[in-house]
Amino acid sequence: MTSIIANDLYPAVFGSRILGKGALKGGMPMYKYIFNRFLTLTQNVLIGQKLSEYHTGYRAFSAEVLRSIDYMANSDDFVFDNEMISQIFMKGFEIGEVTCPTKYFDEASSINFKRSAIYGLGVLRVSLQHRLHMWGLVKNKIYK
Repeated sequence: MTSIIANDLYPAVFGSRILGKGALKGGMPMYKYIFNRFLTLTQNVLIGQKLSEYHTGYRAFSAEVLRSIDYMANSDDFVFDNEMISQIFMKGFEIGEVTCPTKYFDEASSINFKRSAIYGLGVLRVSLQHRLHMWGLVKNKIYK
């Protein structure tokens, strides 16, 4: 991932559990897989991008990306990541993806079903705010 950034191919790179079709084989619960696919499709439509997955925690960013976005304006909760992605795209950066393995077990995830649902609603909010900001209908402080 870092070599992709170092060679100026992409300024940000995400590991995707979806690209290699390893999410379910690696034990991702079916409900998480289905919600991941639904949220990713919705985000791609609203944000106008085409990522295979927005919900991975395996990420690398160039220094330029980190200096260009105001991540301190973001939430202190799980939705922080999606606010960051929205900011990155709003600034005109591209995100590359590479496949990564998936291993799910009881201690692997700190987010339960209720927190996942809250996260999902937050993701939809961020994506809608992104679209409304792009249209100039709503200004959001995270896009300074």
